Amino acid sequence: MLDILNEAIQSSPNKEITYEQYMNLVLYHEEKGYYMKDKEKVGKEGDFITSSNISDVFGKLFATIFHKLISLEKIPPFICEIGGGNGRFAKAVLDELKDTFYDTYEKITYLIIETSPFHRQLQQELLPIGKKVIQYESLDEVKKDLSVYGGILFSNELFDAFPVRVIEKKKGKLFEVKITINKDKQLTEVLSPLSDEKIIGYLTSNHIKLTDEQRFEVPLQMLSYLNEINQFVGNAVLFTVDYGYTNEEWQEPGRRKGSLRGYYKHQLMNNSLERPGEMDLTTHIHFDTLISHGSKIGLEFVKKLRQDEFLLAAGILSFLQENVDTNPFSEKSKQNRAIRSLIMDGGMSTAFHVVIQQKDVNIKWEKVLTLISRMY
Repeated sequence: MLDILNEAIQSSPNKEITYEQYMNLVLYHEEKGYYMKDKEKVGKEGDFITSSNISDVFGKLFATIFHKLISLEKIPPFICEIGGGNGRFAKAVLDELKDTFYDTYEKITYLIIETSPFHRQLQQELLPIGKKVIQYESLDEVKKDLSVYGGILFSNELFDAFPVRVIEKKKGKLFEVKITINKDKQLTEVLSPLSDEKIIGYLTSNHIKLTDEQRFEVPLQMLSYLNEINQFVGNAVLFTVDYGYTNEEWQEPGRRKGSLRGYYKHQLMNNSLERPGEMDLTTHIHFDTLISHGSKIGLEFVKKLRQDEFLLAAGILSFLQENVDTNPFSEKSKQNRAIRSLIMDGGMSTAFHVVIQQKDVNIKWEKVLTLISRMY
């Protein structure tokens, strides 16, 4: 990976690359990128964990929501999961639909998009690929099969893995943080005067002003992806599950150094230039941008809820089971513990939010989410 990065740097103007270029290489290079390698990334043996890997109840709950949207609101019977990972969420959704809402299960087609060859292989071992599930490597592949797509789009921790541009304010001036290799052949950061009109336009349109010594990530790839989705979908509901901040929260003192971090074997790595290609890189997403840009291009904003609030509103407590089994490792016991971990104060869900958007539909959300008072 260092050879690949060095080649990219040496062939770039001023022998420096942007953080976006760096992240694209270390995460998505076809052979040496972190997500492209044949290794566990999610769970105990990996580097991070997601809500869908804590328990199948996360997928079961969304299956109930998907069923209501398809059966009551007549959303087209297509479920598209973007960034399907190891397939556990998809399996939980499909199993719950098959066991509890068979008529809906019979109707649906499940599309799953995953860049990682390793994860696509895991999906093939877990899911009925080619029967109920159609597997894709990218959104572009889906667009070749379907000129216009309607249905449900779901993503969990998708945008936090998107490459970003990084800027910093020093002595009243804005710079872009770039990466080069020093005389000791080590990766290092350099500051270059900010000149990219796309970044400047992003700051202006979002009314973002940095304080001195503040570092900030600009999600240009997220904007491009939202544009792609919008051009492709109609009659659709979108669920985005992720962690991030509003523009106001980005201005808090604790955010002054930005949010770009690495995770290696569940350990937080503050230096994102360490272990290139061996660790996950992530940033907190820009919720105000997701919402405002989506609304601008036609993705109507419904609501943003903290994940634990959303799970309660969607009826997760109905999955609690009366448990007289003294075995703490029984399926009932494990599911009950998982539900508690997903909704308790200070738990994983307090760091996540669920953003709901829709296009060309008018959903009666009081029929879909049981505790509608939490939404409005």
